Amino acid sequence: MTHANHATPAIEAEGLRRGYSGDFEAVRGISFTVPRGEIFALLGTNGAGKTSTVELLEGLAVPSAGTARVLGHDPYRERAAVRPRIGVMLQEGGFPSDLTVAETVRMWAGCTTHARPAAEALGATGLTGREDVRVKQLSGGERRRLDLSLALLGRPEVLFLDEPTTGLDAEGRRDTWELVRALRDGGTTVLLTTHYLEEAEALADRLAIMHRGQIVLSGTPAEVTAARPARIRFTLPADVPAARLPLGLRAAEDEGRVEIRTESLQDDLATLLGWARNEGVRLDGLDARSASLEEAFLDIAAAADTVTEARTPEPEAVR
Repeated sequence: MTHANHATPAIEAEGLRRGYSGDFEAVRGISFTVPRGEIFALLGTNGAGKTSTVELLEGLAVPSAGTARVLGHDPYRERAAVRPRIGVMLQEGGFPSDLTVAETVRMWAGCTTHARPAAEALGATGLTGREDVRVKQLSGGERRRLDLSLALLGRPEVLFLDEPTTGLDAEGRRDTWELVRALRDGGTTVLLTTHYLEEAEALADRLAIMHRGQIVLSGTPAEVTAARPARIRFTLPADVPAARLPLGLRAAEDEGRVEIRTESLQDDLATLLGWARNEGVRLDGLDARSASLEEAFLDIAAAADTVTEARTPEPEAVR
């Protein structure tokens, strides 16, 4: 079997749909492409259909309609051509708890084409020295590291990471980020799902936000946040009402804490600071920043909360 050439995208979804019994449709005609050597984050509100989408791309289920292709192949019907070239890190590994770390890696390596040395895979995720520890004795964060080690065993061209840093402490999360970036820089394509929006903003070259089975927003992190206003926050002295601020600054006040939303952060911040200097007003807790991915995401979630139409209950399998 010859491999698809490197001009072929790593991942392609076209009109992808996935339905469940009871006429519930978890994925409703989504399309996106992930070029080779890119980190792509798939985000979504609860029940958005992220996991259902990823399972289609991993070849674990057949689409109800539309097409999925990984490295130029149908991941379900041409599984033999795809499986040796991808790595999959599920939300939970489900490994036998009485096996040691080393035994688990050896077992997995026996099912993996051209597996890399166990020491190399464990070293990449910071598990060196834990080889003789039983899986049931690992911390939650260490189990996630083991999950990632096994996903890397086959030197995958495409790596699927489903909530990879859940349970990790801050240092472990940053170490994992560095590893994912290094994999990307080495040519591996990464499709990432995460509830940590900071993680998506830090890692993703591009991203898509799903809601109710559809992609509602996509682009680079900068493109996704650019459509949202920046904000300036500060606290005024008790004797200075927000009404004294320059008229051009659209300010909202809540118990002395002021927030200004602006499409022109630099200009409005300069106006505010000039006014404060001239009036001799101290702006305590001054914080000025562009819109974040979290704010874009929360806007979508808030819009969803205003929808009043009845929603069909989702099966537990849909996440």
